[in-house]
Amino acid sequence: MSLLQRNRPIKVLIVDDSAVVRQVLSKALSQAADIEVVGTATDPYVARDKIVKLEPDVITLDIEMPRMDGITFLKKLMQHKPMPVIILSSLTRKGGKLALEAIEAGAVEVLSKPGGSYSVGEMAEQLADKIRAAARARPLARKAASRPARVQPVASTNLDLTNKVVAIGASTGGTEAIREVLIRLPASVPGIVIVQHMPPRFTTAFAERLNGLCAFEVREGQDGDAVYPGRCLIAPGNFHMMLRRSGARYYVNVKTGPMVHHQRPSVDVLFRSVAKAAGPNAVGVILTGMGADGAEGLLLMRQAGAPTLGQDEATCVVYGMPKAAYEMGAVQKQLPLEKIPAEIMRLVGG
Repeated sequence: MSLLQRNRPIKVLIVDDSAVVRQVLSKALSQAADIEVVGTATDPYVARDKIVKLEPDVITLDIEMPRMDGITFLKKLMQHKPMPVIILSSLTRKGGKLALEAIEAGAVEVLSKPGGSYSVGEMAEQLADKIRAAARARPLARKAASRPARVQPVASTNLDLTNKVVAIGASTGGTEAIREVLIRLPASVPGIVIVQHMPPRFTTAFAERLNGLCAFEVREGQDGDAVYPGRCLIAPGNFHMMLRRSGARYYVNVKTGPMVHHQRPSVDVLFRSVAKAAGPNAVGVILTGMGADGAEGLLLMRQAGAPTLGQDEATCVVYGMPKAAYEMGAVQKQLPLEKIPAEIMRLVGG
């Protein structure tokens, strides 16, 4: 909001050792009237000096660079001068894992570099949107080492939950918010379906990371996968995921299609399908994120009889998606992030 009050473009510093990438990103962002690339840097040492001189609002940061890698630089930056950082990484398994490590260190967004089937044109619009979201974010230094390896899950229920489904949607700041929710849910959870705005490969690494932390199975969803208690499916990057029902069995459809709210996967696409397939047997949860994706779908869920929850402003990295849903009347109850797991279990148990 402060940027809007100052009525000036968002100042961006691009940090990447590739001259081609710096040029491509600078040219792509020059098309956005509300964004100004104030400088570029070939490595973290140059970036450090330019941060002091240029005072950027947002930094785009490559992970693999000479002299100092992006993760090390990010940790130092978040310790001494926390600011919004968007990670740019390659569409590889290693890139996905490093991107998640960067988010744990304090980055607010991840985006894949253009290349192969992922064109500069597709990336440019998404990057501009992520920069706008990052400029509104409230980044905080994250000290992962101080966290306990395990947390005590909330109370479980002895009820049969085979007909229950929990649907969760998130964007900017959502990877950490989803983690905070899932690690506090017990093994006896109903089937969970999730859309988090992330590129391909990154969602694979995200699911694998959560699977090692949670008391239940977490995996990237594949077309036809069953949804049942003790299983959580995360929509794969660049694919929409929809809940379907056949008799007493829930399953997911995973397929391509037009972007919705500039997103694929889209929270709205998931929530609309949940409203139709599960109706009052579902619980809808919308977490931190920029924009309005998920608001209309969550409203359909509430109109179908499903209880709905929204993350409150104080605990959001970006209070965009939950705000849009709340103002539309889609959110039945707003809660701090730490209270959402217990409320989910109360609702499914009730």
